[in-house]
Amino acid sequence: MNRDDGTRRVLGLVGWSGSGKTTLLAALLPRLRAGGRRVSTIKHAHHGFDLDQPGKDSFRHRQAGAVEVMVASGTRWALTHELRGEPEPALPALLARMAAVDLVLVEGFKTEPFPKIEVHRPTLARPPIWPGQPDVIAVATDAPVLMAPCDRPVLPLNDPDAVAAWIVRFLETAMPPVAHHAGGFGR
Repeated sequence: MNRDDGTRRVLGLVGWSGSGKTTLLAALLPRLRAGGRRVSTIKHAHHGFDLDQPGKDSFRHRQAGAVEVMVASGTRWALTHELRGEPEPALPALLARMAAVDLVLVEGFKTEPFPKIEVHRPTLARPPIWPGQPDVIAVATDAPVLMAPCDRPVLPLNDPDAVAAWIVRFLETAMPPVAHHAGGFGR
């Protein structure tokens, strides 16, 4: 299943803040892995974040001006890259830095052109995203979609087994791999 041919499958979860994207993603991971798939994730943050702690050696390396700082141990490694005024990288550039896996689940990056599932909760009183975005291929919701007619599959948000099963079917039948070089999605 693992792809080492310069392509990979990428599927996003998009939706308004508070819709349950992270909860759904966390519920999908063990279900997709149970089928023997290697899955990685990318999370887009709309605000600054820091994985490091003041006082640690790696923090001091970064503060002193290192562009990249890698921390490695017997159980994991992490790479931090400081932009230092450079523009935020687009999703294809980030994908190019990742190891080959069967599927990359992306939370966010809703304006990038790749297949996405919208997580929609009508109780948030926010309009659905899917009507204006043809790359939203399905809608996971906890209530009937109020905008009729929804021309995409509607998935039960509170049934991650059903959503995972739909994703597996989609991967096997309809989802071509995309190029993951830094210049774009190969479309």
